[in-house]
Formats: sequence, C-alpha cells, structure tokens
Amino acid sequence: MQRYSILWADDEIDLLKPHIMFLEQRGYDITPVNNGAEAVELSDEKNFDVVFLDEHMPGMSGLEALSQIKNNKPNLPVVMITKNEEEQIMEEAIGSKIADYLIKPLNPSQILLSVKKILDNKRLVIEKTNLNYQQEFRKISMAFQDVMNHEQWADIYKKLIYWELQMDDNQDMAEVLDMQKTEANANFAKFVIRNYDSWLNDPKADKPLLSHQLMKRKVFPELGQGKPVFVILIDNLRFDQWKVIEPVLSEYFVVDKEEHYYSILPTTTAYARNSIFSGQLPSEMAKSHPDLWVGEDEEEGKNNFEDEFLNKQVRRNNLQVKTSYHKIKNLEEGRNLVDTVNNLFKNDLNVIVYNFVDMLSHARTDMAMVRELAPDESAYRSITRSWLMHSPLLDVLKKIAEKNARVVLTTDHGTIRVKRPFKIIGDRNVNTNLRYKQGKNLGYEGDKVMVAPKPERLFLPKMNVSTTYVFAIEDQFFAYPNNFNYYVNFYKDTFQHGGVSMEEMIIPIIFLNSKNVV
Repeated sequence: MQRYSILWADDEIDLLKPHIMFLEQRGYDITPVNNGAEAVELSDEKNFDVVFLDEHMPGMSGLEALSQIKNNKPNLPVVMITKNEEEQIMEEAIGSKIADYLIKPLNPSQILLSVKKILDNKRLVIEKTNLNYQQEFRKISMAFQDVMNHEQWADIYKKLIYWELQMDDNQDMAEVLDMQKTEANANFAKFVIRNYDSWLNDPKADKPLLSHQLMKRKVFPELGQGKPVFVILIDNLRFDQWKVIEPVLSEYFVVDKEEHYYSILPTTTAYARNSIFSGQLPSEMAKSHPDLWVGEDEEEGKNNFEDEFLNKQVRRNNLQVKTSYHKIKNLEEGRNLVDTVNNLFKNDLNVIVYNFVDMLSHARTDMAMVRELAPDESAYRSITRSWLMHSPLLDVLKKIAEKNARVVLTTDHGTIRVKRPFKIIGDRNVNTNLRYKQGKNLGYEGDKVMVAPKPERLFLPKMNVSTTYVFAIEDQFFAYPNNFNYYVNFYKDTFQHGGVSMEEMIIPIIFLNSKNVV
C-alpha cells in the first residue's frame, strides 16, 4: 500500500505529537515544522502529498503561507486548521482553493477522515463502485431473461448509463460493463423488432411516446401557463450526454421533470426531427405535404421546412399562440441569437434547434483531430459538456433563466459508437446512411438486422413498389463488400445514427424552470 507524505505546520507542533503518532501508525509519514516560512520552503523543496497549515502562527501566517505554497505548487492539497471561526477567514481560505478546513480542537478521527478524503478518495470510490456494480450486474442480467416493456427497457438503459458515468475514471470494470451494454442492445433490438409495428398500428398496444406525438403530448400542454415556453432541441443528444450537462444547467435551472421518449425509425434527422415538428409519421408527411417532404432520391436538404411543419401542426391543434423558430448551425448564428433572445419572451412558444452535436458526430468521421479528441464514450461526453460551457447556447439559456420561463430540453435521436461492420449490397440509388438502407434488391446474409419488407406498415415512404428498409442493430454499421476495408477503417469506432439501439432510440425530454425567479 502506498505511503503518503504529510507536511504539518503549527507553532504548537509539540502539542500535536499524539495526532502525529496516530497518523504514523496508520502508514502516513509526517514532517512537522513550527512556522509558515519553513512550511513554504520545505513544500517547494520536497514532494508532499498534502500540507496541514495552522491559520494563526507568529511571523508568516497560515493564510500568507497558503498563498505562497499555492503559487509554487497550485495542485498541492492544503488543509487549513484554525481556532478562528470567522466567516471572512473561511472565505479567504476557500477562495485560495484549500482542500479542507478544520476547526480546533482537533480529534484524531477528524484528521484521518480529512486525509482519506483527500488522498484515498479516488481509490475508495473505485472500490465501492466496483462492489456496487458487481451486485447490480446480476440484477440487470437477470432482467434480460424477462419479458420487459418499453418503460422497463428505458429503466435498464438509464441504469447502464448511471454505471457508465460512475466508471468514467475507473477502468477496472469498464470491459464488463461494455459487454453488458452489448448484451442489452442485442436484447433491445429483439424487443423493438417484435413490437415496433404494433406501436404504430395497434391502438391497444402498450407503446412508448414516439417522435410524432412529442409536441402534442408534452409541449403543447405547457402553453397557456402564463409564461413563455422555450423548446431547445439539441440534435443527437443522448441520455448520457444530458447527464453530464445537467450540472452545468442546474446552476441556472431547476430540473422539474426528467422523462424520455422513443425516436421513430430511421433514427435520423430527416425522419425523426421532421416527425417531431409535423406531428406526423414519414409516409403521412410525404402524402399530405409533398411540397415540404424531401425524399431520399432528392438532393435538397431534408430539414429545410421544419418551421412550416411546426406551424401546420400548431394550426391543426387549434392553438391560438404566437410562435418562433430558430435553427442554429454555426457560431455566428448562435451569437446572433444571444443578442436577440430577449425579443422572444413576447411569444408563447419558441423553438430553438441547435445542430452542434450532429456536427460533432459527423465531423468525427471527417476530421482527424476530432477523432483524436473523441476516441471513446467518455471523451464524447466530455466534449459535449465542454462545448456547452463555452457555447452561445449557454448564454441563451442564462438569459432565459433570468426571466420566468419554461424550458423543454430535448433531442431528435441519439447516436451509437459503431464497432462491427455488416456486409450489404445495393445499387447506386441506395442511401448513404451507415445504420439504415432504403432501396430495392438489397442483399445481405444473416438475420442480424431489422427488416421492413413492407415499409407502409412502419409508415415509411416507398420510392417504388419493391422498396425495402433494412436497419442496423446493436453496434453494427453497413459496409459494401467492394470497399469493405476502406469502410471498416474509416468508420469503425465513429458515432452513427439511423438504426436500432438504446442509445439512438431512448432519448431525453427534460422540463426546466428558471431557478432564481419566483
């Protein structure tokens, strides 16, 4: 076991010998000094794991010594010890980034707890996390053997996310957790294949909330409550990404409700997001709004008419409300929104679509630098959090939080990190998405896919009579045999969407209230 070295400065150090012996008996090496100047000199010359500083010492005070120690070694943990309980002293010490603050008279257990909290915290947390996950592992694995409904599957997914976040800095059990997620997605795909048709066609089926029902069921009921509603749709935002940005937003908002819904298939922007704003399924959009629906065979952008779809849905529901719609695709548009957001409070419903996460996932396949920055799930989450903290979107949200407003934060679908190629053959008219294929005469071997031989059953448009849809499941991605090695090398370990997985389909809808407004 590692021995830690502690520097302890106190002008009455001789009176602390019982405490020093107590720590030494538990494996800590103590270097005692009786003044602040010597503490500064020794901490600069030698490597200590933690420094104990008495606040009130003759000559150089503990606060003065703290300032110099932090200047020389900003990452060295310092514990301030004092008889003085004045708030000003505490604030000055905390402002200097102390690791802990102890009030005399000290007792041995109090000192030991502080040391362990600073020096052994990570090891103890890892050990406890591993033990707890081992106990949970069996429960989750047992659940796969039961017949679960859509709510239970969402609960399983959220549990796996919880453990994944707990193990972000802990690789001991990461491989086991990754295997359990893979097993979960295999079983989830079977669940979706069995039930997706009935969700769309059977009025009596036990079904989740789906994309085309989101506005009517979750957003429109929020209107008319005396304050404007802001719908912030961050594309490709998975549940785990929400959980890492939640602490950032919690500084400004109270999380009133954390819910989920299921994305329709294909889990892509063209299908799922258009479905959200139109309140219709894809084939219904293609039939009732041929002027707005853009098919797979057309070069035009697939999401250029979201605002028109939204307005039509508002009118269809007989809502007499004033709305706005903004789509933010780059930094300049985001900054312009910050400047004009105060004008939106006169509206009943404001929809803001933020394209950043989608750009990140696609850039990751095109830019070597982004591939380096996001090599795994943890890094992908970290980039998302870092982006939000430095983005105009956070400035927009801060301005919203200053006033009495309701925020509905959601997304259109998630993404999954793809690892295994699946060979498929199609003609040149087949779409390019790696997680679903639409076309005729699609060729593939095996049953590790979800097939829609009758797209009309899944309310999907048909380009011709023999059109079928094939969806990738689990962590697979489609690759053509004639360019197989290129596809594998280029796309393996990238984040894709369009297919069937928990990450793509089970997605957050979060209700926030301004924190500082009564």
